[in-house]
Amino acid sequence: MTRRLPSLNALRAFEAAARHLSFTKAAEELHVTQAAISHQVKSLEEQLGLPLFRRLNRRLLLTDAGQTYVSSLTEAFDGIAEATERTTAQRGGSLRVSTLPSMAAKWLLPRLSRFRARHPEIDVYVSASHGLADFRRDDLHLAIRYGKGNYPGLEAVHLMDDEIFVVCSPRFLEQGPPLRSPADLSHHTLLHDISVEANRRDWRAWLERIGETGIDPDRGPGFSDSNLIIEAVMAGEGVALTRRSLAADDLAAGRLAIPFGPIRPATNCYYLVYPKANAEIPKLRTFTDWLHEEAEADRAAGPLDVKVARP
Repeated sequence: MTRRLPSLNALRAFEAAARHLSFTKAAEELHVTQAAISHQVKSLEEQLGLPLFRRLNRRLLLTDAGQTYVSSLTEAFDGIAEATERTTAQRGGSLRVSTLPSMAAKWLLPRLSRFRARHPEIDVYVSASHGLADFRRDDLHLAIRYGKGNYPGLEAVHLMDDEIFVVCSPRFLEQGPPLRSPADLSHHTLLHDISVEANRRDWRAWLERIGETGIDPDRGPGFSDSNLIIEAVMAGEGVALTRRSLAADDLAAGRLAIPFGPIRPATNCYYLVYPKANAEIPKLRTFTDWLHEEAEADRAAGPLDVKVARP
């Protein structure tokens, strides 16, 4: 039986206009003129024999028929996009990954050369953002997020745990006020991570957990990115709490030091997050397998060293 289908261009124009409730925004999305969108929608309405929009003084509202129609069309277009991705996504091509700026700078990017050496056929595009990933809008394959693993409607696979501890510049251990125990923090500036990954309560929570009550946990400046706080510590601006995933390379290189313990497990973990349909994309599986290998190598590296301050 021959299918009775309207023009694909008309369907795309209507679906975009219905999502945005704007011919202008639909035109921007589809890279055509506003007049072209209007013409395509009018042509579709004539073919269907009923109105899809109510046009009210520079506003668009969907009719009941338009609302019903766009719901089915959006689902159909999503299915076509997913089927196309599964069909065309072989082992090679581009892979689009979203992650936190700190994770990108301190963990992922320093390791990517190893992935490229093993899989030169896959080009990884990294988008650094604090916001939650919108896989459809941003055309993403994968997000790496730090949290509890609760991402409704998405697959969330545990990547690695983390640890929290105090860090300082190595020169703090050689000069200036002593820094041999938590009590010595009273003589140093506390730096606060106020990014979405943490909050200004981290010092308070950490001090409460170790039973240290003689330190004001709220004093000191804050930084809106976890990467910036590490840079501030290395510049000698003060002492901070940070995580192993972000500080391990700088600790190994001698740019940071852990003056004293304890080293505590973090309450959040890193997760690989993606739409369920993406799980069967070969290049995504290749990349996530590699990420798990890197995380396992970090776990196998053993405990962190606590440097001993000068007498």
